[in-house]
Amino acid sequence: MKKEEIGQMTEIFDSISQRTPDENIEFWFARDLMELLDYSRWENFQTVIKKAIVSCESAGYDPDDHFRDVTKMIPIGKTAQRRIDDFMLTRYACYLIAQNGDPQKERIAFAQSYFAIQTRKQELIEDRMRLQDRVEAREQLKESEKTLSCNIYERGVDAEGFGRIRSMGDAALFGGHTTQAMKEKYGITQTRPLADFLPTLTIAAKNLATEMTNHNVIQEDLVGESAIADEHVQNNESVRGMLGQRGIKPEDLPPEEDIKKLERRVKSEDKKIAKQSGKLS
Repeated sequence: MKKEEIGQMTEIFDSISQRTPDENIEFWFARDLMELLDYSRWENFQTVIKKAIVSCESAGYDPDDHFRDVTKMIPIGKTAQRRIDDFMLTRYACYLIAQNGDPQKERIAFAQSYFAIQTRKQELIEDRMRLQDRVEAREQLKESEKTLSCNIYERGVDAEGFGRIRSMGDAALFGGHTTQAMKEKYGITQTRPLADFLPTLTIAAKNLATEMTNHNVIQEDLVGESAIADEHVQNNESVRGMLGQRGIKPEDLPPEEDIKKLERRVKSEDKKIAKQSGKLS
């Protein structure tokens, strides 16, 4: 999402927020939020709300404090009205809904950051979205590498062989710099994964090469460490070539903050959202 779009979405989300007359608690109506999050059917959005309520309970909070059932009358003609179900949602409830929403929807990703930031300043939302992108990219890489490990184990490659294959892929992606060489360049201890300190672009590049290897190992029925290593090296070289066409050398990109520290900070901040949101009941 571009900077201008983030600014526009911030204004739109702000415009539908309301406050309770007595407690002055900020809230959003679920049906208003549903449209902004690209859900067209109330039944589908209710499923997300139910998941969010479960998450609220699991976190140790009373859902009644953050999800209030209400009914509203809406016009269906010149004079007729119809009663519909709705929810009043605190910012914490909205955050949980975004966390449980369809991750493929771009506005869900925005909402996860929007409702996580107390002041909702655009630059803070942008920072949170970048952090979120990096964490998600790291999780995707973990999953693709886990899949590759399982795939090649069935094809005669043990854990040590997988490590060698991954290291050869790194050397291909980083222009001959081995995993250890990159760790030394970044000042990373031997026991920590290199990917935990890579920028989002490089993590995504590693993930793409790994997914290509996963695909071709199955499609071409590759067996044995040598054949699979050759495939993985070629895929990393291809990804490096694509980056090179845009003037990007992965080995020259600066390291990022330890992703484990970021995850701990996010969890710590998330715990504050419920308290900062206030209670509807």
